[in-house]
Amino acid sequence: MLKNLFVVLAGTVLGGFYGGIAVLIFLTAGIAGIPVFVIPGGPGVFLTPLGGYLAGYFAGSLAAGLVCGLPTINEKKTSPSILFRVGIASFLGFALIVLCGALYMMRLNSMSFRAALFAGVVPFIIGDSIKFIVSIPLALKLRPVAARYINPDSGNGEK
Repeated sequence: MLKNLFVVLAGTVLGGFYGGIAVLIFLTAGIAGIPVFVIPGGPGVFLTPLGGYLAGYFAGSLAAGLVCGLPTINEKKTSPSILFRVGIASFLGFALIVLCGALYMMRLNSMSFRAALFAGVVPFIIGDSIKFIVSIPLALKLRPVAARYINPDSGNGEK
């Protein structure tokens, strides 16, 4: 499932505000019944264990975007500072998604925190690690493209 990769990319590529709005639109579509989730949508989806991960989608995208900030056209992909920010932001985004999912699962199913971690985090570690590694070069490549649309005056010195 690549949804969490795209959710984190929404934040790292678009920044906190635009990434958060993009994920809210996605969540709203699912709540409205459009089949964008793994299970049938509607408001009842938040009463399933998936509900915590969906809340984590917003939290992860928003946090990743706030760490990265708005992209700029002149951003150097090889700059150590942007590489570090994108790496930290991506890690934080993925961590928040699985943590929100596990905490919600713990609450919903009256599980211990340890049991929720083993049920809601451990099975996803390998896949999310691969997605984390892939997300960094993708975000670095896409940020300047997104900047042309989000922040078009950021690179040409005009105010």
